Amino acid sequence: MTNNITFDNGRQRFVYQGFLVPFILVTSLFFLWGFAHGCIDVLNKHFQELLNMSKAKSAFIQFVFYGGYFLMALPAGILMQKFGYKKGIIFGLILFAAGAFLMLPATYIQTFGSFLFCLFIIACGLTCLETAANPYTTVLGPPQSGERRINFSQSFNGLGWIAGPLVGGMLIFSGSTGGNRFSSIALPYMFIGSLVLIVAFLFWRVKFPPLNEEMQANEAEGTGSGSLKDLLRHRHFVLAVIAQFLYVAAQTGVNSFFINYVTEEIPSLTNQQASQILGFGGMGLFWLGRFTGSTLLMRVVRPNRLLAFYATVNVITMALVVAGLGWISVIALFSTYFFMSVMFPTIFALGIKDLGPLTKKGSSLLVMSIVGGAIFPVIMGRIADVSSMALGFIVPLVCFAFIVYYGVSGYRIRRMAL
Repeated sequence: MTNNITFDNGRQRFVYQGFLVPFILVTSLFFLWGFAHGCIDVLNKHFQELLNMSKAKSAFIQFVFYGGYFLMALPAGILMQKFGYKKGIIFGLILFAAGAFLMLPATYIQTFGSFLFCLFIIACGLTCLETAANPYTTVLGPPQSGERRINFSQSFNGLGWIAGPLVGGMLIFSGSTGGNRFSSIALPYMFIGSLVLIVAFLFWRVKFPPLNEEMQANEAEGTGSGSLKDLLRHRHFVLAVIAQFLYVAAQTGVNSFFINYVTEEIPSLTNQQASQILGFGGMGLFWLGRFTGSTLLMRVVRPNRLLAFYATVNVITMALVVAGLGWISVIALFSTYFFMSVMFPTIFALGIKDLGPLTKKGSSLLVMSIVGGAIFPVIMGRIADVSSMALGFIVPLVCFAFIVYYGVSGYRIRRMAL
């Protein structure tokens, strides 16, 4: 099996050498942060019951977690620019593992703030990983298949989202031991922290190929100074930042209150059963959507068109969720995951298209836009506290409506005068 890919676009020839093993390792990162995100959704419901807090207050888990993304995104981009992808990824993995292992002493401190601190450290590590891995997958191969490649890697993120609620729900909701009500929270994080250290060791040992010099020269050709002002001239990128902000807001809101919604609509279901529906049903469909999107559909359907169609379907599913129709609405809610699946990687790939040397800076801002997940769940939780959980889902409905626009028109590459 060759470890090289050759791409000839008729004008220039690009040879991608020794990329296979690094691509596999980078793809493994998507699973790791998917698992971490999946555990967050279980914690949201667990803290509501453990500390007797409102939905709005429990959403501060998401506020701190995604706030970490916002604060760390630009430093992560600078880190990648100065030291390269590999060192940035290793640094992110170390931060990730540190935050995970800090969960153990947090179970003895037993304050909400101590757990939020651990999640913030984890989020800072994940920011480094996402800032590096998302753009890296798009350049490890032919430019014309960048959207498919990032969706393929992101399908492993979907597997992590499946494992997170299942493993996290099984361990966290299994009950605590030794009289410590918080002890079960540490278990999934001890597991993932150990796995992260193993992956960090592999990254340290494996040699990463530099980006092809011809490709780098091609990226630099005809571009400006690389300032933020230059970046903001790219209309499709600016709209991608907005679309990504709203997508993460919608996805995080759906994830955060999935268990709440299911147990309120179907009172006979327990928290653990709802987390299983989230893992097998919702996240299973999420993975299936990403896998079929990258391996089948994007071969025959343009990525922007698939994005627009899936977002349209999700506007409809969210309308059914807001209506509160029992099992019909629950089925609509976890069906949403299939159609959310391709949104993040597709918006990301469309947003950084043709940015040239601005790609790393653009990637940082797209990762920074994840802060939408910090803000909107708090709004959803507040709506649920004063009205109903079903009505709170009008927030992701509005978010998906903008993504329809981006897939139809906003993705087009146009330059703006500033």
